[in-house]
Amino acid sequence: MAAHLSYGRVNLNVLREAVRRELREFLDKCAGSKAIVWDEYLTGPFGLIAQYSLLKEHEVEKMFTLKGNRLPAADVKNIIFFVRPRLELMDIIAENVLSEDRRGPTRDFHILFVPRRSLLCEQRLKDLGVLGSFIHREEYSLDLIPFDGDLLSMESEGAFKECYLEGDQTSLYHAAKGLMTLQALYGTIPQIFGKGECARQVANMMIRMKREFTGSQNSIFPVFDNLLLLDRNVDLLTPLATQLTYEGLIDEIYGIQNSYVKLPPEKFAPKKQGDGGKDLPTEAKKLQLNSAEELYAEIRDKNFNAVGSVLSKKAKIISAAFEERHNAKTVGEIKQFVSQLPHMQAARGSLANHTSIAELIKDVTTSEDFFDKLTVEQEFMSGIDTDKVNNYIEDCIAQKHSLIKVLRLVCLQSVCNSGLKQKVLDYYKREILQTYGYEHILTLHNLEKAGLLKPQAGGRNNYPTIRKTLRLWMDDVNEQNPTDISYVYSGYAPLSVRLAQLLSRPGWRSIEEVLRILPGPHFEERQPLPTGLQKKRQPGENRVTLIFFLGGVTFAEIAALRFLSQLEDGGTEYVIATTKLMNGTSWIESLMEKPF
Repeated sequence: MAAHLSYGRVNLNVLREAVRRELREFLDKCAGSKAIVWDEYLTGPFGLIAQYSLLKEHEVEKMFTLKGNRLPAADVKNIIFFVRPRLELMDIIAENVLSEDRRGPTRDFHILFVPRRSLLCEQRLKDLGVLGSFIHREEYSLDLIPFDGDLLSMESEGAFKECYLEGDQTSLYHAAKGLMTLQALYGTIPQIFGKGECARQVANMMIRMKREFTGSQNSIFPVFDNLLLLDRNVDLLTPLATQLTYEGLIDEIYGIQNSYVKLPPEKFAPKKQGDGGKDLPTEAKKLQLNSAEELYAEIRDKNFNAVGSVLSKKAKIISAAFEERHNAKTVGEIKQFVSQLPHMQAARGSLANHTSIAELIKDVTTSEDFFDKLTVEQEFMSGIDTDKVNNYIEDCIAQKHSLIKVLRLVCLQSVCNSGLKQKVLDYYKREILQTYGYEHILTLHNLEKAGLLKPQAGGRNNYPTIRKTLRLWMDDVNEQNPTDISYVYSGYAPLSVRLAQLLSRPGWRSIEEVLRILPGPHFEERQPLPTGLQKKRQPGENRVTLIFFLGGVTFAEIAALRFLSQLEDGGTEYVIATTKLMNGTSWIESLMEKPF
């Protein structure tokens, strides 16, 4: 069991156990010793549901990364390929299988497609002459992966681009399938709300899937009261801004992948007297970040400016606890102190790690450039000078700062102005192409198609109306003891989370005008429950809302939703699901065309 998955109102271990059981059943079909050949992208997500120990119990003796040419030698009966359904991977698998056939004694080959089988891929294997070599060709529907007690992700890196640029609905189908799995485990969700074109599609798919399974009535008492489906393109602004929570900044600066972060090792080297720092480690320090770690659970969602005081308070408590050993006189007292020692040592290690991380982040956040960039972002978000060429952006281009940084700022300005005046847009495009290379013209086209960097339609800027109606900009923010979700960006309240907050109370009728301005339809569907399963809420009991971000979500938005869940009189607790955990950098990267 993963304890951190069961702390919330919804025990996500139930989902984890269901997907683990399915994996065990597949492995047992391939009797005898096994080697798994991994599509490298899947190793991270799989690590969250099944450690090597589980695979070992089912006779997995070797693991390899999928690469061209021959497979490494392995004395096993079965070779299983775990892969996403991608044509380019089929070519590599065929190469592996053909070189094994030439090697001598035959092995049993199997292929497990994650999350779905693909006719196109099977046809490619057939064309390459290897389809018949596979005994088991199956799919493993790993749609939603539990990351934390209130967080699920599909980790589908191309979902936004597929949905909004290519018109490919595959990831929406997987989202709908994932939601059907959740309902099979946690009961039918009585009410579905949604905003956006993709949200509408997912709701339609769910309703259709439910109709197709009419024979089996779901008799599980519903855990969720509502589902809110939100398109990422309803709120293009939030991911572009720099996140200012502790977890958000770790992700902005170092990138969190499948709940792990890699950090520069020198901050974590044990300080030895007199070695002059000669033997500094060179390998990145890899840390897992989730709420299983007490201290991280406490500080992850705080504004970074509030983290220092928590760390220094913790340091005093821990050193006082260690001092207690001098007061332990009797055998009983010594025994009690010794029994607490492992927990105290873990707490001390955790504190040392987070103090080091905070120092690394502080080096960045106290730099002049970070301050200048943040000032420009906050001016745009509060509606200042969004309609003309920005000096800071010009300087960044002239000094050839990272292209992604420039694109994030230009897109932010565009979104905060409902598109740029044509001459401002043309100027930025020309400067970017001349400085960074004309191959980026395709990237600029993608950003325009996604609605991130575009000319203003009809000379009308709707952002001020949206900002005022939804109270997206708050001048007086309390970063230490916040009273509003705007603390996660030190002034800007994430539009997506504000929509969730207003749906909870007083309801969306109060913001009809803004909902009409934002892209895509808004809707409500009811799913009838069998008699006897209607939920009677106890006085003071909160509703549970599952909020699904189609196209990705940031850690700052997650922090804002957790803040709402913890409000005394909030009335709603949130469980968050998404196609991908992302930040502005990884998002823009996914929209960039790689030069050939």
